[in-house]
Amino acid sequence: MHDSVCGLGPYRADLVETYWRWEQDPALLVGYGRQQPESLEARTEGMTQQLRGDNIRFTVYELAGDAAVPVGVATLLPDPAVRTAEYVVMLAPEGRGRGLGTAATRLVLDYAFHVTNLRMVWLKVLAPNRPAVRAYEKAGFRTVGAMREAGYWLGRVCDEVVMDALAAEFAGPSVVAPLVTG
Repeated sequence: MHDSVCGLGPYRADLVETYWRWEQDPALLVGYGRQQPESLEARTEGMTQQLRGDNIRFTVYELAGDAAVPVGVATLLPDPAVRTAEYVVMLAPEGRGRGLGTAATRLVLDYAFHVTNLRMVWLKVLAPNRPAVRAYEKAGFRTVGAMREAGYWLGRVCDEVVMDALAAEFAGPSVVAPLVTG
């Protein structure tokens, strides 16, 4: 699945070292609120479990050059009993600030609503992470509340903003629908 800037492809075991490198970036550690780095060995072991799990994982690719270049990971953590999923995205430092997060998020929502038939996708984001909040809003998420003092940002307690997107409100654009109806 792709638009003109960004594409989604399979989550790949051969990229575990690349994913691990991105996950050690200090800005990502702050953005996720995780305080400790992880060894490559532990990440490789975790990758094996992730590949067998029920979560829907994509590698995010930048399509601007001659070849598709991996720049992130997007994940849906579905709850099939209620047809919803939590959304998590991680972009490499070199993939940030150019609209790739918004484009990837739109593609994942398109997949979630038109292929997986979810009715709602939700996420949590640390309140001080304003660029991420803006990207999620541009992709179709709305703020629905906050978990007060649930996170840390640069050593200070902060709120986690809760956002959701509904299938009934997803305006697209869709890359899936034209493939099925056209």
